[in-house]
Amino acid sequence: MKPPNPRTLPLLLLAIPLFSSAQTLKKTTIIPQTSFQNQSIFSAHWDPNYPWGTDHNGAARMAASQIKLDPTNGNGTLTLTAKRVPAGSQKPASHGGKQINIRYLSGTVSAKQHFTVGSVPGSGFDFGGEFRAPVGRGTWPAFWVTGVKGWPPEIDLAEWKGSGKISFNTFNTSSQVRARDVAYPSPEKFHSILVQVRALANGKDVSAKFLLDGAVIETQYGKGFVGQGMYLIIDLQMEGSSGSPGPEQDTLFQVRNLEVSSYN
Repeated sequence: MKPPNPRTLPLLLLAIPLFSSAQTLKKTTIIPQTSFQNQSIFSAHWDPNYPWGTDHNGAARMAASQIKLDPTNGNGTLTLTAKRVPAGSQKPASHGGKQINIRYLSGTVSAKQHFTVGSVPGSGFDFGGEFRAPVGRGTWPAFWVTGVKGWPPEIDLAEWKGSGKISFNTFNTSSQVRARDVAYPSPEKFHSILVQVRALANGKDVSAKFLLDGAVIETQYGKGFVGQGMYLIIDLQMEGSSGSPGPEQDTLFQVRNLEVSSYN
């Protein structure tokens, strides 16, 4: 969710072998597809808001009231709603030493589990689900992991920044970034996202293979991400990197069939 400076990573990362196909790893489901089915299952896996609070780097302040669960699709659907608030009705947020005027109340959820990729080659996590995301100016939904004890690491598993496209990004530093924007047709429909994060053979770095609707977009690399705990966040931020002004009407970001699995 940090606004990317789209520079490719050092070429040396691209030369690192991924992992041996002979390695047999056990799959364990960490967050099941049913986690949005009802409040009891949801509360076992998710907390409202960001891990650090209600504010981040956009014009939306997060509130539990903007998080809804709908059980009617079987596994349940998470809906985050951004609602415009009257000018001056909210205290400004602060980020990076700057004040940000709050123009929306919106929703964010963060996983209770922290995710740490181990050093065994090929071990790691699959982060996947189906998303219906707004793509208009001023709307900034995202599905991402970021460091628990400092930044980076960060992998934007999927991000939409008001351009009509979807973005996949990996940050090694604020200037060493791989950012890929691709077409995102029919945003009114659900689209599947799967990101496979795996330890590389050097035991220090990770690969992140991004798939959209079952098609591989590309593989990116995170330097030194092994052993670093990461938060998992689903949020509907507004304005910021997605431009302004944002919409006057309510904006919805929906997620269903989300699953996180580990391979160890």
